[in-house]
Amino acid sequence: FIMRTVIRPWIAQCLQILRSPCRLFHGCNKILTSQIISDYDSINQCKKELPEYFNFASDILDEWTQLEKDGRRPANPAFWWVNDEGEEVKWSFEELGFLSRKAANILSEACGLQRGDRVLAVLPRVPEWWLLNVACMRTGIVFIPGTTQLTAKDILYRLQASKAKCIVTSDTLAPAVESVVPDCQFLKSKLIVAKGSRDGWLNLKELFVVTSADHKCVKTRSQDPMLIYFTSGSTGFPKMVVQSHSSYGIGFATSGRYWMNLTPSDIMWNTSDTGWVKAVWSSVFAPWICGSCVFVHNMPQFKPAVIAETLSRYPITTFCTAPTAYRMLVQHDLSSYKFPSLKHCVSGGEPLNPEVMAKWKIQTGLDIYEGYGQTETVTICANMKGMEIKPGSLGKAVPPYDVQITDDHGTILPAGEEGNIAIRVQPTRPFCLFSEYLDNPDKTAASVCGNFYITGDRGIMDQEGYVWFVGRADDIINSSGYRIGPFEVESALIQHPAVSESAVVSSPDPVRGEVVKAFIVLAPAFASHDPEKLTQELQQHVKKVTAPYKYPRKVEFVQDLPKTPTGKIQRKVLRNKEWGR
Repeated sequence: FIMRTVIRPWIAQCLQILRSPCRLFHGCNKILTSQIISDYDSINQCKKELPEYFNFASDILDEWTQLEKDGRRPANPAFWWVNDEGEEVKWSFEELGFLSRKAANILSEACGLQRGDRVLAVLPRVPEWWLLNVACMRTGIVFIPGTTQLTAKDILYRLQASKAKCIVTSDTLAPAVESVVPDCQFLKSKLIVAKGSRDGWLNLKELFVVTSADHKCVKTRSQDPMLIYFTSGSTGFPKMVVQSHSSYGIGFATSGRYWMNLTPSDIMWNTSDTGWVKAVWSSVFAPWICGSCVFVHNMPQFKPAVIAETLSRYPITTFCTAPTAYRMLVQHDLSSYKFPSLKHCVSGGEPLNPEVMAKWKIQTGLDIYEGYGQTETVTICANMKGMEIKPGSLGKAVPPYDVQITDDHGTILPAGEEGNIAIRVQPTRPFCLFSEYLDNPDKTAASVCGNFYITGDRGIMDQEGYVWFVGRADDIINSSGYRIGPFEVESALIQHPAVSESAVVSSPDPVRGEVVKAFIVLAPAFASHDPEKLTQELQQHVKKVTAPYKYPRKVEFVQDLPKTPTGKIQRKVLRNKEWGR
């Protein structure tokens, strides 16, 4: 494998030290949640000023390298990658530094990129994605991740909108890129991650062999741009969200420490696709600021059995996956597996049904700590270690955010009233909020109402400060004057054994304006049941479990539900179908 062949003697030497018998995984040596994590946590807690200059590669990763060399970090690797073919890659922080400096030189020299230039990286979960991410930090180049499920049209839009000067992809997507290159006037270089060479492309593997690892990290200001993510709105083309070196680089110190419960002895596995923002949250910034090991399984498809086997086989202590995945896992029945090292589970991306949390607890003995945030933010709310978990709640605000529920004029609403989930931006805008929607000042300005950034999600806050998700503002159903959030109806439905998965949307109705409609994927055992009887049974079930006015007046049984590449249910697709849009 590329990294092994490039510096095999050097890696072997390092791994020999790493694996010497006196230093075991999860060494109880508490040497330390060094100063690193507490210093940056203090910035999030508003006890320390944000530094003028900050770079995650030099200020965090290189510091961990030094602690590792001094024997002041447990023996975990910094990065541990496996695939279905039995290949394995392990790097210490020192090796990560060495390889990412080579990658930095490749971007600057072979690709001809300069500080401030942009790189679009459309790669699956391969180790090179992590190296390029860090290489961009070292060079001041802006990294733009994209999912491998992008079409040629999606890639063209992203290259044109971002004015990216370089694209990095695999041989699978190279033909799609080639088909749109003539229309991309800003594109200067194409870098391929593949075993063989390809005409018109620079080959990363070949360049690794000939490129020096001697590189000096640039000095970046805390507010300089580091990442751009394309995020889809309910209308129009995806917007470009800009995150700075400090927003994501420092902004995950508190949630890494208290929500993900990470220490330098931990091994964290987050299953996110590299194109999704959760991949940098939980597979780059949170674990590495805490000095933890990032574990990656290059799963092309989500298979519950592979997940369960991986948790059994490897010493993974912390696991993060999407609610959809937890739903599939509890249906797979995990009681025959043992997860000897697993001690902390987290989830995010969409709300987690209380029923799924309960089943996971029965099958594994572990709670799921739900968190909530957006591409524009770091973790907004979370169920942090030591807090009472209220099933179905997103938890409480995570510092430095002051989270409130507001009306449409930016006025704070009392506890128990539904409104916009919002973050205070006046008098001080939190450093870990996005810088702007690139080239879109109108949308940037529209995201603020009064003293608050409006997330576009609706919620309720209880007396104790716990936040409860009701739905995306555009997912709310208004039936005969009743406002109904799809999540509560879906949570009621999933408690019935017939329901494997469901999505709830509004559907036009001549009398009520709109009514609740449920699209339901049935559990295999119920597939042959009489649909009419089953519909009535499910309607009665929802009336019993939640307020009767919320029951689905329309039900449609489907084979599957439309989802984003990251597994989120696309209610908008179903809603548009209902309304003939």
